[in-house]
Amino acid sequence: MDDEELADLLKYISPFEIYIVNSENELECLKCPFKVRVKYNIGVLVKNEIVLVDKVKITKDLLSVYVIRNQSYYCYHFILV
Repeated sequence: MDDEELADLLKYISPFEIYIVNSENELECLKCPFKVRVKYNIGVLVKNEIVLVDKVKITKDLLSVYVIRNQSYYCYHFILV
């Protein structure tokens, strides 16, 4: 994805919410801050710690990045609580 395509996509998404499919197969909107559990020690975060996601960003490869305590982490390091 080039910069222009990414800029166009960012017009339609908010850094303060994500949409997930819940256990009942329904679309649900999670608004920041929302809780996640840390899968393993990473940076200053400790395995199984519950932390709050302050903001959600996106990379050029369309990977979600969570901003937690002013640090950015890929979403696959966490489990939604």
